[in-house]
Parts: sequence; C-alpha cells; structure tokens
Amino acid sequence: MKLSLCIATYNEEKFIHYPLDSAIDLVDEVVIVDGGSTDKTIEIAKKYGEKVRVFVENNPPMFHINKQRAIERAQGEWILQLDADEELSEELKTEIASLLNGSIANNNNLTMEQSNNGTIKQSSVAYYVPRKNFFLTRFLEKGGQYPDYTIRLYKRGVARFPCKSVHENVEITPAFGEAKGKVGYLKGPILHYADKKFSRYLVRWNRYTSLDADALIKEGKRPSLLSYFCIKPKVWFFNTYIRHKGFMDGFPGFVFALFSSIRFWAIYVKVWQKRH
Repeated sequence: MKLSLCIATYNEEKFIHYPLDSAIDLVDEVVIVDGGSTDKTIEIAKKYGEKVRVFVENNPPMFHINKQRAIERAQGEWILQLDADEELSEELKTEIASLLNGSIANNNNLTMEQSNNGTIKQSSVAYYVPRKNFFLTRFLEKGGQYPDYTIRLYKRGVARFPCKSVHENVEITPAFGEAKGKVGYLKGPILHYADKKFSRYLVRWNRYTSLDADALIKEGKRPSLLSYFCIKPKVWFFNTYIRHKGFMDGFPGFVFALFSSIRFWAIYVKVWQKRH
C-alpha cells in the first residue's frame, strides 16, 4: 500500500466531500477518525467504498489528537493528511501522483537523487504544501495567508502531531531529526474551504481563542492587559493588513485582519474569567 489519506472529522457532512472527491482515486486507503459525529458524516464517507476505514473515538478539544490517531492507523508507505474541509487542487494531485511514481526531476526545491540503475528515486521524507484559504467570498492571496506552507505529505513514521497547541503542524520525529534537510516543497496548493460563512468563522474563532486561553492558564502565564488590548492587536493588524498587503484582498481581507487581531481581546477576557 503506497498512499494513505488521513482525516479527523466531527459533524462534517457538508464538507467531507472535499477531500474524498479530490483524492479517492489517488490514494490506496482512507483512514477517518471521527469524534462521534451526530450528523451524516460517517454515512457519507462510507459511500465512497471499501477504501474508507472509519474509527469512532471521543472528540477531544485538542482535535490534533484525532489527527494523530488517524496517521497511527494508516498502513501506507506515505501519508497524505487533509482536514475535512480541504481538497487537492488538480495541480497538486498530478504532482503527488508523479512523485509517487518517481518521475519528478531534481527541480523546484524537491530533493531527488539518481539510483545506480539510472531511475529517479525519492530522498525527501516529507513535503511542504502551499494552502489557499477561502474566506467569505474568495481565496485570500495576501495578508500572510498564501502560500500558507504546511507539511501534509510524508513517509509513515516520519512525522507526528505534538498535540500541544491548536496552531501546530506535524513535526519531524526525533528519529528523523537529520532528515529536516530532506523536506521538499510542492507547487500545487491545498484548497481550504473553512470559512465560506462568517457564522462558521465565528464558531472557529471562539473555539481557538478558548484553546489559546486554556494553554496560557496551563502554562501559568498571566497575559498583560496593555499587551493584549493595545500592542498585540495593533501590531497584528498592521502586519496583516498593511505590511503583508491584506488590503489587496478587498473587504474579506479587512475583516480577516480585524478579527484575527482582536482575538487577543477575547483570549485575555477568557483567561481573566477563568482565573476569577
């Protein structure tokens, strides 16, 4: 088995078609760890056939735990990890197929090498993939949102989720520490459809700020009122909207810059409330 698609889900009936439609004919198996969905997520996933294996677990606030459970159950030589609201672009799909067939040459920062018999073999153990994030009415191209590189394709056993922060990506495991120089880059993007509606963005915004507040409390940190209400929001908005040209994404770019900057207000208030 060459390639496993790994997904963690919870009530994703409106989105699960994105990764499955785009990758089902590319991968050898689909491993889904579901956090006890109460909608039709599992029912829809199973309609994609025998490639799909579903495991039902609890739904931890740190949802990376279920992502890690999914990659631990994978049997493929390579792992492709997607969220339930992400799909492969056609360019990325072709690129991955070519990579697995050993036909990508040594270009575009991909680490490849010639074997003794002259055929190309893979020496990279993981690959960064750019990601396009859809917000309200468009994919954000500026504001530091693209290319949003993230490691999503890697050999089984090479990477894992630390499960310490809601913002984390997989990390190369200590056993492969020397392989960090063998992490390549792919050109084709993952298409991320998380925030087509502002109401869904607010739900995610509230969840992430709560997790950030919990992390500060767990670490015994007391955020500064001046920093979280004045300094951090202003610096974040300036960097996102001005320095990284978020204004070029129109009104969605402004809304994203604004709400991602005032998240520090919510984090401070939630920490204060939990401590009192």
